[in-house]
Amino acid sequence: MKAQELESKSAGYFAYAAMRDARIRAVAMWSHYTDRERVRAERMKIGLEQVYAGMVYVNPRGKFIAVKVDQPQIRDRKNLALLEKDYVLEGITKVLTKQGITYRIPKI
Repeated sequence: MKAQELESKSAGYFAYAAMRDARIRAVAMWSHYTDRERVRAERMKIGLEQVYAGMVYVNPRGKFIAVKVDQPQIRDRKNLALLEKDYVLEGITKVLTKQGITYRIPKI
């Protein structure tokens, strides 16, 4: 799977406020997605939890649902390769940042 790299900075001193703002936005953004899209994101989260050692978060955004793996360490390379092969066919993209790996599920 081809990965895109982003230069994103840590919130630093304002990390708590950034986290709180992200939670409020997430609650508001879930109303823009169907149950099918929500289930798809949760299934993806479960699959990534099986192949990565690290926390996995689901975050709805305006144009896509982000599934983030925080502090990723690969547990199962073979199954990760199979998952990422399926993700490419579904149009899911992979973004690398200093904070972790984010998979973007496009909005239908």
